[in-house]
Amino acid sequence: MKTETSRFEVTAPTEGGVPIDIELIQDSTDVALSARLGTSTRADIDAKTPALIGHLQLLLGEELGADDELVMQQFRKAYSLLDLKNRPSAEAPTFTAYFFMREVADLTRRLLWIYTQRSGTGAA
Repeated sequence: MKTETSRFEVTAPTEGGVPIDIELIQDSTDVALSARLGTSTRADIDAKTPALIGHLQLLLGEELGADDELVMQQFRKAYSLLDLKNRPSAEAPTFTAYFFMREVADLTRRLLWIYTQRSGTGAA
């Protein structure tokens, strides 16, 4: 099984100068999306979620096509998901945190795919 820090080779420059580590984001989302609810602890979920949120926020800072309605739909989903009132609290059940983590990973993966297609850096 891959870990979140297994590969760091592929990066692409961003408009702000911070490179997007495509393989790290792929690995992070793979780990989150392959996690099983029955074998994931709340601590595991809480450890993975902040990195996924960071990846999603990094991708939201990219110009992915403001004139494309499908891209904007993904952006709206992301901003809604990241709104603090929509995030699970520390008291929320593990399954709530698990599904939030998966939703962040899934949306991050979608935006990463759009990013790689628009930037010509390869397939995500």
